[in-house]
Parts: sequence; structure tokens; C-alpha cells
Amino acid sequence: MRIGELARRTGVSERSLRYYEQRGLLAAGRTPGGQREYPEAAVDRVIHIQELYAAGLGSRTIASLLPCMRDSDGGPSDAATPKLVESLAAERARIDDAIRDLRNSRAVLDDVIDAASRP
Repeated sequence: MRIGELARRTGVSERSLRYYEQRGLLAAGRTPGGQREYPEAAVDRVIHIQELYAAGLGSRTIASLLPCMRDSDGGPSDAATPKLVESLAAERARIDDAIRDLRNSRAVLDDVIDAASRP
């Protein structure tokens, strides 16, 4: 499929798809005319990339993670390494810290809203 169709099917801009390709997150073949051509599996790959970005992972981490994920369902493949597991555990800890900080911020806001709502 061409880049425009992949963009429509995933809701991701063509510019982002080209960026993913530059960062090694997504691969495209080329037509004889030089246009990008993506396999059907690229739809699932782009969705997984978006999910990982939404989780706060950077492109470098995503690039190391993608070979360890099946495109069809995002489940783990057998390619995970101890170094990758260590890196992902650190990312998870960072996300846990961010969640804790957000909960604390929400509690402060709740207190302010409560105080400001009293007559």
C-alpha cells in the first residue's frame, strides 16, 4: 500500500510515517517510480508505534523494542535480550514515577477545588 493509504488507515500523518522510516521504526519498499510501498503488516506496526509513543517511550527505545514484538498482536517474540529487559524495566519505573506525580498533582488540585467551592 502507498503512504497515503497507510496514513488513512492508521490516522497517522504521512510526515510521521516518513519520520518513523528515518528512525528505523518502519520499513517501506519502493516502486519502480520511487514511491514508498508498505506491506499490510505496516498497519499493525504503526499502531504499536503510536501506543509506545503514547506510553512515553522515545524513538530510540521503540526501535530497540519493536524487533521483540509481533506485529500481528503486539505480543512478545523470542528476540528479547536481558539488556532490553533492563531498559524497559527502567522505562516502566519512569512511567510509574510519572503516574505517582500526576496522582499527587490531582490530589492537590482536588484540595484547591474543594476549598474554592466552599461558600
